[in-house]
Amino acid sequence: MLDEIQTGMGRTGRWFACQHENVSPDVMTLAKGLGNGVPIGACLARGAAASVFQPGNHGSTFGGNPLACRAGLAVLETIEQEDLCERAASLGKRMLAGLEKHLAGAKGIREIRGKGLMLAIELDRPCREIMTRALERSLLVNVTADTVVRLLPPLILSDAEADQLVEGLSPVILEFLGETAK
Repeated sequence: MLDEIQTGMGRTGRWFACQHENVSPDVMTLAKGLGNGVPIGACLARGAAASVFQPGNHGSTFGGNPLACRAGLAVLETIEQEDLCERAASLGKRMLAGLEKHLAGAKGIREIRGKGLMLAIELDRPCREIMTRALERSLLVNVTADTVVRLLPPLILSDAEADQLVEGLSPVILEFLGETAK
């Protein structure tokens, strides 16, 4: 059973993150990207696992809602028609290369990593302050696990917007590291 609530729907450059490892789960959960902002969740099952679920066996806050289901279908159609999985893969590589270029050799960076448009810059110290500094420059980022700047830009991000994010965030990180040097 795999949870693809954040990683699914093209985010990592494939429909599902498990495809990068050639894994085919018996059960997979989806949400977030499936509705593109409309609350929806899905639980997919195949093989023997599919026979475990019968109508009425489980409840769902948004299950079966016609509006949410139509939104989910529109998202699937758009991702497929606009080849957004491939777009996420190529744009993610571009952003990763840009971050590596701008942050190369900076003391305090443990790792710059990513798969598609799921990117992270891991620092060697707590860095929640970067969220505020980035927001002051009109950049929206998140910090997880106290030391990881996480980027989850939309699949429809333009090249110019991706470059703007990389070029705008890199100095924020470098300034923070310079001011908080150990």
